[in-house]
Amino acid sequence: MSSASSPSPATDTRVFLRAPEFRDYEEYTALRRASEEFHRPWSPKPPPGVDIHAEQSFAEFVRGNGMVHRRERMLVCRRADQRILGLANLNEIVRGSFQSAFLGYWVGAEFANNGYMGEALPLILGTAFGKLKLHRVEANIRPENEPSIRLVRRAGFKQEGYSPRYLQIAGEWCDHERWAILSDDDPAPRTAPNLI
Repeated sequence: MSSASSPSPATDTRVFLRAPEFRDYEEYTALRRASEEFHRPWSPKPPPGVDIHAEQSFAEFVRGNGMVHRRERMLVCRRADQRILGLANLNEIVRGSFQSAFLGYWVGAEFANNGYMGEALPLILGTAFGKLKLHRVEANIRPENEPSIRLVRRAGFKQEGYSPRYLQIAGEWCDHERWAILSDDDPAPRTAPNLI
């Protein structure tokens, strides 16, 4: 780590982003399984009959990356040992007059509270505003998920509103806070040099 007061997204982070590949199946699904209880309060269930850990589901997950230019999935990996730490998604990318996407992310339970996602988020925004040339990125977060709210606030997101009964989680329609950042809100121009 550099001795500078804040790390440069290009070189001084402990993490990098890369697209998921078929070879990631065992490591990725093991991390998801080990983190299920940790993420249960925040994550919607998969549709009935869908096993998100099945090899076929993972193959569809990998093939669906960049699907019709509407989704960008990025594994968050640790530089020191190349381990997968979590995942970030830019979903429902809308072009034309909107140039926007919804942000989703998670970090494995064993890697939580170590600042990894805080280092990854500027890189994710670099992909959104650099490579994808988006204007707006929105994150919808349950009010009880204080660590996630702190994360997006530190990255420059602003709270725009409150969405009652926004998303169904564990059979219950849950309220979410709506947070967003615009490309011209972003304090530093970003590129995505770490996306490989």
